[in-house]
Amino acid sequence: MYIDDLAAPRQTDAAVAAMEAAKAHPVTLTRDVVLDEARRATGLSDFGEMDFLDRLDTMLRSAEEDGLNAFGRMLFFNDMVRYASNRLRLEDLVRRHPEILDVEIDRPIIILGMPRTGTTHLVNLIASDRRLRSMPYWESLLPIPPEGADTRLADAEAGWAGLDAVLPMQKIVHELSPTHIHEEIELQMLDFSSYMIEWTTRPYRWRDHYLSHDQTSTYHYLKKVLKALTWLHGPNRWILKSPGHLEQIGPLMATFPDASIVMTHRDPVAVVASCVTMNAYIDRLRRLKVNPPEVANYWIDRVERLLRACVRDRDMLPAERSIDVRFGDFMADQMGTVRRIYGMSGLDLTAKAEAAMQAYIDSHKRDRHGQLEYRLQEDFGLDPDALAERFRFYSDKFGV
Repeated sequence: MYIDDLAAPRQTDAAVAAMEAAKAHPVTLTRDVVLDEARRATGLSDFGEMDFLDRLDTMLRSAEEDGLNAFGRMLFFNDMVRYASNRLRLEDLVRRHPEILDVEIDRPIIILGMPRTGTTHLVNLIASDRRLRSMPYWESLLPIPPEGADTRLADAEAGWAGLDAVLPMQKIVHELSPTHIHEEIELQMLDFSSYMIEWTTRPYRWRDHYLSHDQTSTYHYLKKVLKALTWLHGPNRWILKSPGHLEQIGPLMATFPDASIVMTHRDPVAVVASCVTMNAYIDRLRRLKVNPPEVANYWIDRVERLLRACVRDRDMLPAERSIDVRFGDFMADQMGTVRRIYGMSGLDLTAKAEAAMQAYIDSHKRDRHGQLEYRLQEDFGLDPDALAERFRFYSDKFGV
């Protein structure tokens, strides 16, 4: 399949209706409005340490400076309120149950790799082993159950159906179905610091702020959230993954010193093709004007920063608890890759776990939703050979 209307989108009826509805209810992107709405939604008021305020301000200013339409502004505002509400619920839970802080996160297995390098498939595959704790997408959205009936899964299913109606090609580019295992990047946003919002806006101001500040405290806050989720229901050994860890290996290992690390690799040109196409496609819903070349400029730079940090810091990982997995090798022998990971992490691969993983493989074939065709030259004015040369520093290092 080929998305032939990236620059001049043909909107679905559902998308048009959603954008018109957002125009009728404009939002204000300021700190006080966001925090007051979170307090109102939860009935809580204690955010814990307030050192996140400057980060929240910077995120909101970045979104204000971006070319978001009314629907894009509403989505961003709702996300910020959700993160603030999640923080309120977390702090309330820990205050009522201080024993949460004593929970041990035991030797997590953490996958680091860019999108399209197999990270989503790999984390879901390993999460089939129920001896490991993982986090489905529905739980990542609202990690601490709100008061009353727990409708989080049903709400996420309704949201997924709504997303499919307005962006029907999204499931081909990157599936966000509610029961799929998701990234802990959502949990980092309770501390208002990750590169998460770069997937929903082009926040130049926030990007520069984020990259110029040490992220160790936010990784410690992430661990606090994981402790709470483990306390709510275990086990206490996690399977985690996020591309953002590639440029935060120091804070990651300072926070999880006993972690086993899996680093996935693939041709960076394929990574760029996926990133820029997905972002340009979603822009039809959230931006005043879709500008594919600007999308490409932002994400080529961003991918390069991530990969340069990866090359720079790879040797910081303990040799006995880290492995590199090339995409082609993984696709050719999925269970062989899993056995390597289990051997490295000191975990026995039981017959029950292997059977569950094989069932997952059988039911999640590649391209089951269709295969997307990428045209870098036609859609973005990019020369794939020039891109390959630009990323040679990474390709030569990892043999992709």
